[in-house]
Amino acid sequence: MSKIAIIGATGRAGSQLLEEALRRGHSVTAIARDTSKLQGRAGINAVALDVSDAAALEQAVAGHDVVLSAAHFSSIKPQAIIEPVKRAGVKRLLVVGGAGSLLLPSGHKVIDSPDFPEAYKAEATAGGHYLDTLRQEKDLDWTFLSPSAEFVEGARSGAYKLGKDHLLIGDKGKSWISFADYAIAMLDEVETPAHSRQRFTVGY
Repeated sequence: MSKIAIIGATGRAGSQLLEEALRRGHSVTAIARDTSKLQGRAGINAVALDVSDAAALEQAVAGHDVVLSAAHFSSIKPQAIIEPVKRAGVKRLLVVGGAGSLLLPSGHKVIDSPDFPEAYKAEATAGGHYLDTLRQEKDLDWTFLSPSAEFVEGARSGAYKLGKDHLLIGDKGKSWISFADYAIAMLDEVETPAHSRQRFTVGY
């Protein structure tokens, strides 16, 4: 059993990470701005805070084996999470990444494709910056897990494929992963590290 802190634990990705961690018997600290719906749940230490409060975040993650961050990239700078985690003495940071920085078969990034939705560009650009920042990080044992192009609600099937830096595309030309199966891949990485200081991706 590991002590896991999850930043953004009430969001769509974060809530599935929370459920998967609990399912596997880990001790979980759930960090979010509003944790009212998590209060009283067994196995959860719910901590309500604004992640821009560096001192509060440092205190919340101290003593954990690993921090999982599901915070939106466009809402907070990378160092606002990286630095408090480091100061708290936590060695591992696993980040819910984005698909925009993945590569297409042409070698171009997904975000640079002509049909990339304008509405997602700010978040995807910030996600790419976050990954670049991690790649310069000398102290943390970090991992950045990019989902497929479509990151959606769906069943927990337990079946998925892993890739490295290229977008995974299924047999029918669709690139997707459910939040629940993404969470399985992330918790597998927590329990059996295979991508230290790397980005990898998951899809069907």
